Amino acid sequence: MKAIFLANNKGNIDYVYPKETQERIKRLIDIDLDKVYCQEDLEANPNGFGDVEYIFSTWSMPGGSEDKDDFARFFPNAKALFYAAGSVKYFAQHYFDKNIRIFSAFAANAVPVAEFSVAQILLANKGYYQSLRAFKNGDSYKNAGDISRAHAGNYNTNVGIVGAGMIGKRVIELLKPYKLNIKIYDVFVDAQRAKELGGEKVDTLKELFETCDVVSNHLANVPATVGIFKGELFENMKPNGTFINTGRGAQVDEEGMLSALKKRGDVSAILDVTIEEPPTNKDFYELENIFLTPHIAGSQANEVARMSEMVVDQFENLLNGKPTQYEITEKMLATMA
Repeated sequence: MKAIFLANNKGNIDYVYPKETQERIKRLIDIDLDKVYCQEDLEANPNGFGDVEYIFSTWSMPGGSEDKDDFARFFPNAKALFYAAGSVKYFAQHYFDKNIRIFSAFAANAVPVAEFSVAQILLANKGYYQSLRAFKNGDSYKNAGDISRAHAGNYNTNVGIVGAGMIGKRVIELLKPYKLNIKIYDVFVDAQRAKELGGEKVDTLKELFETCDVVSNHLANVPATVGIFKGELFENMKPNGTFINTGRGAQVDEEGMLSALKKRGDVSAILDVTIEEPPTNKDFYELENIFLTPHIAGSQANEVARMSEMVVDQFENLLNGKPTQYEITEKMLATMA
């Protein structure tokens, strides 16, 4: 048995790896399509996986964020792990320590997040959410329309992108057909690189929030970014400004943000992520200028197949001695989400 599927939830494998993708793997290497190995299987037969050279996984892989155990120890002869999902931070180091290469579908998962973010940016600039809520809550057709018209629209409008990594770069690329002024805050991006991406570098978050009609967060989830969005940033946003978060909830000083949004009823927050999911603070539901979605920006439904297709492409290239992409290195872990 040269390859296995590994996940604590078998349903995740069937969800992310459609039948045709599983059969493609079978044509490439000896793998049992009827078996998904889980943590219990590894622990029950610790010496039974010595022949495994390649591992295919996705969400619910043993060694998850709540479990720091070294499950890589069960694969003494493994060459590579193909993770059809995003972040590998919670398990990667154990595999690196055993010289097992890791390929991730983080680039595939970036696609729907970027698409979702662009949709929110364009709608936010039209005051869509605010006018929709006002009209639904009984405001007149005219008043709801006036709320929309108070927003900047999507022509010569300043859009702030925080973080120009895989997702942020794709957001900028998708916004190119529109006549928008893209401003970029990213400590790893200099002015020349920002220009190459299609934007203008901004040196501080303060300047970004004060000059942009919409600010969209795409920072990596690392210790340096925890609580980076302070309350005063929201207090000083442009009139009718909007903050969009598809990054991580921990990057927002939520108490400071809530306090600011109580003072600035014209400023809105569109939040797909929060520190607690779902949040327990009632202000998230009662404030009229907060719009919550349940962490839906990433891959879901038909979109998840893109992730498995990406890692199987890399697997086939690896077997055939062709160049591969999306391999994770130890150095990358420090700045990845």
